[in-house]
Amino acid sequence: MLDDHHHADFRTQFVREPAALRRFPALVLNADYRPLSYYPLSLWPWQEAIKAVFLDRVSIIAEYDEEVRSQRQAFRIPSVVVLKDFVKPQKRVAFTRFNLFLRDGFECQYCGSKGDLTFDHVVPRSRGGVTSWENVVAACSPCNLRKANRSLRHSGLSLRRAPGRPSAEDMHAMGRRFPPNHLHQTWMDFLYWDAELES
Repeated sequence: MLDDHHHADFRTQFVREPAALRRFPALVLNADYRPLSYYPLSLWPWQEAIKAVFLDRVSIIAEYDEEVRSQRQAFRIPSVVVLKDFVKPQKRVAFTRFNLFLRDGFECQYCGSKGDLTFDHVVPRSRGGVTSWENVVAACSPCNLRKANRSLRHSGLSLRRAPGRPSAEDMHAMGRRFPPNHLHQTWMDFLYWDAELES
């Protein structure tokens, strides 16, 4: 079984080390063949994928055409690997700027625009509002300036939906709406096999 340090890596490696993923990243599936996470997509640098194969932690499902050579043999680089042990998804969603934007679909919760996002306290801090899932929303700069330090009622703005604490399932569903820029063709079946078919 992988240790906790390794579990944390699944979810942060893509964010921390995008450069390592530019060449031949491997899509990491949980033991149920679903991606370990959708956003950020669970990817490993190819070196990690090969190491995990040698440690017998994963099985290779698909490969790139490219090979790497050791002194004794050549291996095709894995493009999709599946964990042998199931990793329980995290239940608690961390309260981060990124997760807040993801919860709100990367759009202003007052006007719906998608550019120039920051965040806003619905009940201003100067009026006792706290920094929490229930009181902070994604907002574009113009709406943020317009609302300023006023209450919703006095600003003339209204919320598109009430903010709340998202579940891991909510975030998972939301993440699937925003696929990453780099998608290898061998990943497609595993990313969208449980998406609704278009009629």
